[in-house]
Amino acid sequence: MKEQTADIYRDRISILNDKGKRKWIYPKKPSGKFYRLRTILSWFLLLVLFGLPWIKTDGHPFILFNILERQFIIFGKAFGPQDFYLIVIFAITAIVFLILFTIIYGRIFCGWICPQTIFLEMVFRKIEYLIDGDANKQKSLSKQQLNAAKLFKRILKYSIFFVISFVIANTFLSYIIGTDELIRIITDNPANHISGLIAITGFSTAYFLVFSLVREQVCILACPYGRLQGVLLDKNSIVISYDFERGEPRGHIKRGETNRTDGDCVDCFQCVDVCPTGIDIRNGTQLECINCTACIDACNNIMDKVGFEKNLIKYASYNQIKEKKPFRFTARIAGYTGVLIILIGLLTILLVNRKDINVNILRTPGMFFQEMPENKIANIYDVKIYNKTFDEQNIFFKSEDGTIELKILSGDGIISPMSHKDIKLMISKNKDAIKSTSDKIEIKVLSGNEEIDEISTTFMAPIKKQ
Repeated sequence: MKEQTADIYRDRISILNDKGKRKWIYPKKPSGKFYRLRTILSWFLLLVLFGLPWIKTDGHPFILFNILERQFIIFGKAFGPQDFYLIVIFAITAIVFLILFTIIYGRIFCGWICPQTIFLEMVFRKIEYLIDGDANKQKSLSKQQLNAAKLFKRILKYSIFFVISFVIANTFLSYIIGTDELIRIITDNPANHISGLIAITGFSTAYFLVFSLVREQVCILACPYGRLQGVLLDKNSIVISYDFERGEPRGHIKRGETNRTDGDCVDCFQCVDVCPTGIDIRNGTQLECINCTACIDACNNIMDKVGFEKNLIKYASYNQIKEKKPFRFTARIAGYTGVLIILIGLLTILLVNRKDINVNILRTPGMFFQEMPENKIANIYDVKIYNKTFDEQNIFFKSEDGTIELKILSGDGIISPMSHKDIKLMISKNKDAIKSTSDKIEIKVLSGNEEIDEISTTFMAPIKKQ
């Protein structure tokens, strides 16, 4: 592990050895204040993840992302394809927030909230510690010839891993199709769902391989967010940092030493041994660091034992350590904050003004007015109705203008829950009441006895003869 202290860490990533082959990481089991806090937060987030699909409001899922049928329910409110602009604005807002958060606090999301880290470190790794033991025992077991004990541990561990991966895959599926449909499929004859069974087995296998084989390579090689750190972080970003001003020069502590000339770092390599990505945080900020705080806990435990002050490794910016400067609200942070406030304001306004039932009335393209009996002129309109509620709606139209008549020509105004409908509407008007070739008319849209909208449209008419 001491090779990490040399400058060669700049020439290759921590998961490769001298020959360019993968170096398997065996991190020691962390312990300490931050690890306990991460464990509590992780169990809470896992409870939310696995529990949300089972929560219902008025018999409907609290959360649903049915991409296949383009039906979405967020916090009990239904959203359809016509609300896609809200999803886009929300996604942009989330990206800007993540950028701002990273500029200020670095990759803290990865260590504390990211599902990959939570599942790997707080679920799969804990099971591995329980079955295979801590890092040294895992290394020994890996080098050991295959025997009955090793075979039993491998089968037990990987069987549990696959079962958990299968549960994870089905949980994500429940966010798409809902728990009722998931239960129906599970309890039905598997022969009726062969394609679905193959798909869910494939996803389960993918999760199994990620958490048993790929592991930290997802964070180091695959995760695009991790790659963005290079352009998002600066010397004012608060990341997990080694206090080189206090720790250098490094030197082993000697028994009975009274006049220590070295820094506080005793070069014990505990911070390296617990790192799940295999880096040496003493080399400075590195893209492989996921801000998991394992090195902080390990270093604090050593500082306690040798009687030195804690937080040799801590959350701090480079400028806080080097120049003893406090956190500074920079122009870049101010810029992103301004954009974020604007996006949040825009999203809030759109959500507040969003309607559960949308009705669009447009004159049918290519059709002009029609002469009707009883001295009337008629126009034909295309009406699109979007019902975003969980209830059936009976839509009809009326006008306060007594010279106007409205009649549905095709279909009816009954709209099923979470669906849309196209109908034809004929509007006729007395010739004597027509003022121009393009009159503005107001149409009230009602659902039952409730007025839900008032729409303005044009009414085409012939030129009046002098």
